[in-house]
Amino acid sequence: MVKVYTIASGKGGTGKTTVTANLGPMMARYGKRTCILDADVGMANLGLILGLEDLPVTLHEVLAGKARVKDAIYEGPFGVKVVPCGLSLQGFQESNPDRLRDVMADLVSEFDILILDAPAGISKDGVIPLTVADGVILVVNPEISSIVDAIKTKILTETVGGHVEGAIINRIAGNRDEFNRAQMEKLLGVRVLGVIPEDPNVRRASAGRAPVVVKYPPSDASRAFKRLSADIAGIEYVEEAAPVSEESFIDRLARALFRAKA
Repeated sequence: MVKVYTIASGKGGTGKTTVTANLGPMMARYGKRTCILDADVGMANLGLILGLEDLPVTLHEVLAGKARVKDAIYEGPFGVKVVPCGLSLQGFQESNPDRLRDVMADLVSEFDILILDAPAGISKDGVIPLTVADGVILVVNPEISSIVDAIKTKILTETVGGHVEGAIINRIAGNRDEFNRAQMEKLLGVRVLGVIPEDPNVRRASAGRAPVVVKYPPSDASRAFKRLSADIAGIEYVEEAAPVSEESFIDRLARALFRAKA
């Protein structure tokens, strides 16, 4: 049976779209038929992070009743399927967010996992993704404004009949061992599903139009996303061995000279 998750946050800039762009490919790599959908109709960014833009059909056209959702599905990293949203203001103005439920109905039979990247904040466009999901996952930064806004989003989700699955604490700086998971869970009133460290490779990967799990697999953030994806997908996580780099010609020459002098 398909499982639908909505990735949400109370404010912009928490890394919600980055989380979606990394969880989806990893779940596909773990063998789950996974689709990620950019439900942020007004401020779509998911396609940009994945290198998918200037596409003939997007969710804008689907929500405007001009196309079928199957025509807006594209291939992403590790075989994940992606339904990106368009970037034009005209497409946004012509979109009808209420059609999202019909889109979900067309997709549920095709996949094991659907992940929706919801708009930040509280609006009509943002409420619908909260109601159609089996579980809402909050993306929270370890700062007071993000925590307060996440609590508001949790309350809103429960008010409209949705269910909050838990929270992902993103961009933890310094020593992760110092992060107080129990205290954060008490503040938010939900379980902390995972912790993603602050990692410059995340920004480098986004600039290169790829998720960090693809661009920089051994990085700290990538390893955290892999573990989190496995946990959410309900499979056992096995730490991947670090790749063994091939010795360069200069390295071999230097080693040979060192031995000759010894």
